[in-house]
Amino acid sequence: MSRISILGLGAMGSALAATLIRKGHDVTIWNRTLLRTEPLAAIGASVAASPAEAVAASELAIVCVVDYAAARAVLALAGDALRGRDLVNLTNGTPDDAKSLGAWVEAKGARYLDGGIMAVPPMIGEAGALILYSGSGALLEKHEAALGALATCRMLGEDPGIAALYDLALLSAMYGLFSGFLHAGALVASSGGKVADFLSLLRPWLEAMSGTLPDLAEKIDSGLHSRNVVSNLAMQTIALENIVRASEESHISPDFIEPMRQLAAARVGQGHGGDDISGVVELIRKQK
Repeated sequence: MSRISILGLGAMGSALAATLIRKGHDVTIWNRTLLRTEPLAAIGASVAASPAEAVAASELAIVCVVDYAAARAVLALAGDALRGRDLVNLTNGTPDDAKSLGAWVEAKGARYLDGGIMAVPPMIGEAGALILYSGSGALLEKHEAALGALATCRMLGEDPGIAALYDLALLSAMYGLFSGFLHAGALVASSGGKVADFLSLLRPWLEAMSGTLPDLAEKIDSGLHSRNVVSNLAMQTIALENIVRASEESHISPDFIEPMRQLAAARVGQGHGGDDISGVVELIRKQK
């Protein structure tokens, strides 16, 4: 059994605390709104009166609040209690946010591990939940039994910003999928079709297309976008243009698909129509 403090009891923080309690850990909780502590106190959590008290109660403190500014504000209230403690931050933000907070925490004499939760609250403690980590590998190794009770742990490196970067990259792919689904659903519904019925076509199509990702990934990594092209960008740009036109004819907003059409058209305009669609990445990423 480990002594662990949870600071921040939103939906995710509450799920983290409840899971640790259920799995036999000694949990101390703190939240600005005391009312949120009551359900967890009822199942065995100790309630701290302040962030300093919460941090002092355990060797490991986990922060899960709305953003990094809130995390720093909460930890500033912990003051000298941070010295010698292990801190895991599971707040969503940018790589620069993570690096800045990590440096600030370490300057206070604490060890820092940043994490990105790839799960929704009901998944915490269950199969399929994943948390990405970066920062102090020694901290993760020391507390892996406790952190592993929450989700599968995946260490990405000593740079504290990497977990946040990969978290947002995974979310970017997810939102791209969702935006495509919403646009497709609007098109189908515009003709009176049922989106639920359309899924019987959509899901196997997306699964088949996901098989092209390893090839596209290799082309992005190598920069060789003209190698082994099956459907070139010029052809795909025509399809994108037709999606936009069909959307307008059906009185559907093309806002989701229009940026991709513009990028593809610009890449073709640069003379890369024979390349694969992976070449669009060259317009997305800025040259350092």
